[in-house]
Amino acid sequence: MKKILIIGAQGYLGSRLSDYLLKRGYLCTGLDTGFFKNGVLFEPHPIEIIKKDARTIEPKDLKGFDIVLMLAGISNDPFGNLKADVIYDPTFDYAIKIARFCKQQGIRYIFPSSCSVYGIGQGQLDENSEVNPQTHYSINKVQIEQALIKISDKNFSPIALRLATVFGISPRMRFDIVINMLCGLALTENKIILNSNGEAWRPHLHIEDVCEAFRCCIDWDYQDGALMVLNVGRNDNNWKIIDIAKIIQKQISGCELEFLHETNSNLKNDLVKDRKIQDGVDTRTYQVSFDKINEILPGFEAKWHVEQGIIDLLDNLKHWNVNDAKFKQRDFYRLQQLEFLHQTKQISDDLFWTI
Repeated sequence: MKKILIIGAQGYLGSRLSDYLLKRGYLCTGLDTGFFKNGVLFEPHPIEIIKKDARTIEPKDLKGFDIVLMLAGISNDPFGNLKADVIYDPTFDYAIKIARFCKQQGIRYIFPSSCSVYGIGQGQLDENSEVNPQTHYSINKVQIEQALIKISDKNFSPIALRLATVFGISPRMRFDIVINMLCGLALTENKIILNSNGEAWRPHLHIEDVCEAFRCCIDWDYQDGALMVLNVGRNDNNWKIIDIAKIIQKQISGCELEFLHETNSNLKNDLVKDRKIQDGVDTRTYQVSFDKINEILPGFEAKWHVEQGIIDLLDNLKHWNVNDAKFKQRDFYRLQQLEFLHQTKQISDDLFWTI
């Protein structure tokens, strides 16, 4: 059985992915610095966790592993007085450094990129479409992909999975991504508040389908000597945000729909506001084609339709007794959690632990 190292195992995706793979008999070890380890909605299945910052990984840390899943990274805006390069340059550096270590040791390397690299586009965009990243996060993903292209050769064939906007339940939950947030609002406040007018298009992807894509890539003997880029999702999960909100609204009796730029609602702790959206308009809008992954990734099928996934998520949030206090818990929001750790001097300006 292949030995898998999940770098970033204590995050939203890493916690669900490790559970998913363990249940299917894969041998998994996690590595994580622990910024988000306490954001636990329910306990994940225990795996060995190496407590280490990805920036300090050495070749010896990878010895004995067959596959590295490189999940660790920053997925939020800069904060405090820190500039974007302070936040994102290290993410690029360690992603490529670890890829080079994998190349030297014959370890396969799978990297989660993002459909947000398309940014603004017309029609259904595929892997050959021009990228147009609009945020530091998506620019970072493009830069890592480009560097992986350069180091790929007959001895190193990495995979970059451009994930659609992920949603769904996880042991370490995130409520700062769109469907998770809107479901949490609807359930705890009986009200959905949109940051924008909701007219922007996004592709959406259930977290279990993400896990299945990784599992299929683990089993895939891809050795073509070039970076393989795959959009991950399904074509009928391209939706406008306003229509997603209406699907959720229908599931909660009496749920109201409001727009942040029009409402007087008191939003505690500023948690649901998106600092990138101004004047009620989200300029990022794109639809994505997922034909390629269905054609070439053996065994893969994205099974979860948006509406089915929303119903499942709401059922799980009820099961785990997510009330207003739990929904607003800081640990479930990446930007606010890092801001807190920085403001309380638990992490330094260069985002290393001080304690």
